[in-house]
Amino acid sequence: MTDLQIGLIGLGGVAVVGVLAYNKWQEHQHRKLAEQLLNARQADILLDEAAPGGEGGERVSRAASAAAGVGDASPQAAGVAARAGQDRVEPRLRAAGEPSAEEHGRESAEEPVGASVAVVAPGERAVGVAGAPLCVLSPAIDYIAALEVSEPTPGDQIVEARRGVLARLGKPLHWIGFNEQAQAWEPIVEEGEAAYRHIRVGLQLVDRKGPLRDSDLSVFQVTIQDLASELMGAAELPQREPALRMAAQLDEFCAGVDIQIGINVISQGQVFPGTKLRSLAESAGMALDGAGRFARCDEEGRLLYALLNQETQGFAAESLRSLATHGITFLLDVPRVANGDRVLSQMVEQARRFADALHGALVDDNRRSLSEAAIEPIRRQVLQYQLAMAHRHLPAGGALAQRLFS
Repeated sequence: MTDLQIGLIGLGGVAVVGVLAYNKWQEHQHRKLAEQLLNARQADILLDEAAPGGEGGERVSRAASAAAGVGDASPQAAGVAARAGQDRVEPRLRAAGEPSAEEHGRESAEEPVGASVAVVAPGERAVGVAGAPLCVLSPAIDYIAALEVSEPTPGDQIVEARRGVLARLGKPLHWIGFNEQAQAWEPIVEEGEAAYRHIRVGLQLVDRKGPLRDSDLSVFQVTIQDLASELMGAAELPQREPALRMAAQLDEFCAGVDIQIGINVISQGQVFPGTKLRSLAESAGMALDGAGRFARCDEEGRLLYALLNQETQGFAAESLRSLATHGITFLLDVPRVANGDRVLSQMVEQARRFADALHGALVDDNRRSLSEAAIEPIRRQVLQYQLAMAHRHLPAGGALAQRLFS
């Protein structure tokens, strides 16, 4: 072996050692950065709080029988024990102006639809966030990923990243960021000018299509980890199996309280003209919406109940003059309406007025006459279903219920 060959072998060995040493140093630097990012915040209530449906959650029984066309429920619910941190820095999401858990007895864990999203640290008052959506991130119904990045990142860059992959998920996704100037959480929007270092991404566990799928959760986890790497940050994800278990249990509960009540007005020989229906509906404070129905809303624009055409053609302003139908239905979506028993009474009274004015008959889905005696069991069932939702800290008509039953 020549001196040249020996020299080349030596140089090669030195190069290999140098590459290994550099890789080791780079790995140390990345680990140090990740530890700094994760240690910079203390325990996150959104991620650490015990959630219903998992360990420590309660269960509510499903419908046991049927009466007057609506399932009868006998809900039995236990309270939920949630950990309360003493020295938490990260704020907890709840509605602006909502009383604390101690003040409210934990009977509600969300704000009414339309209220602003707000964040509070334990013991502090809520701070409203302008332009907040009709939802909040909640460990009760969301799988929440926490991202901490080294440098403030514009909101549009965060939302745009991995958009294509996340758009294929079968469940709604919600992004919020901590505005350090306002010291408040806020929705991350593309056109916003704010930049964020603390980011939370919530993947909804359940909607009316069913529970979160294992495959969707896998895609979400990998995508969030890739996003964290792209933004030079770190991601913290809740455990997988408890989340899937919680989704299945929550879906079972939702299926047990998910009912709609229809009150029908049918003709007794004559048809109902569209012009007459429109006149009656508008005088009752109802208005046409984009879904081909007349909607009765409250003062804040939240749907109370709807009036639908029993025949295939929906209601439309341009066709009401020529429309004629043999039946209409007043429909109440129980989980999406607060004070469902009172709204049911209002809806029944309105249906009776329509029946009188149209010379029609008030019947249930089985074409049986609906007397007050027949309505009362339905009213009690509505109360039972909504009481079960309140015990689950998902009050009917609230923002979380609106999301779950969509």
